[in-house]
Amino acid sequence: MLRFGQRPADHGHGRAEIAQRLARAGQGGHLKDAIYGAMDGAVTTFAIVAGVQGAGLSPAIILALGAANLLADGFSMAAGNYAGTKAERDDAARLRAVEERHIDLYPEGEREEIRQILAAKGLDGSVLERAVTAISRDRRAWVELMLVDEYGLSPRAPAPLPAALVTFAAFLTAGLVPLAPFTLGLGAAFGLSIAMTGAAFFAIGALKSRWSLAPWWRSGLETLAIGGTAAAIAYLVGSLFRGIG
Repeated sequence: MLRFGQRPADHGHGRAEIAQRLARAGQGGHLKDAIYGAMDGAVTTFAIVAGVQGAGLSPAIILALGAANLLADGFSMAAGNYAGTKAERDDAARLRAVEERHIDLYPEGEREEIRQILAAKGLDGSVLERAVTAISRDRRAWVELMLVDEYGLSPRAPAPLPAALVTFAAFLTAGLVPLAPFTLGLGAAFGLSIAMTGAAFFAIGALKSRWSLAPWWRSGLETLAIGGTAAAIAYLVGSLFRGIG
């Protein structure tokens, strides 16, 4: 079992392990969706808490506005991610159709594209020509090479619905943290909300370091600084309205 902050072991390099890993390549994940949703959920909900507290309003208003933010903003983020991911998927399908058509209409020009792509990767001479011939015999491999090296796309399109669901779930989970002390009716609720939200920011950053080269504590502090800055701005803006109305 991996301890916190410990890097996973290198993957295996046996024939079966390599084949299995390459079969999964390009399937993508939802790390970005989870981090994006969690960060925004914690930041926006605590911004409401800090802003309302700064304005000197009641905890009931904090709960009402916080709950509205969780549902409305969370759904909005999920819907936006769904639409954006679907647009990426549609664009990939469009470009695939373009390449399919070009292979039919301009096969020599498309073979020249393969030749230049492979030459840029270091192939030349007879090896290059054999590779061009081999790839152009496999229409699927031909199109996917164009998608990756001509357009910079993954040959496997992202899935919009899972991306949206991950974003929404992460938003709700992290967004509940700043509201928890008020929901439970705890004393010094705002101070507890600050501490719990800060811990959530740090935890999000520390977990994110599992997929980066940054040490967990640095990634945690960076995320804490970003979230803390947003919260401080909201509190200061709210304090400008203290006593109004």
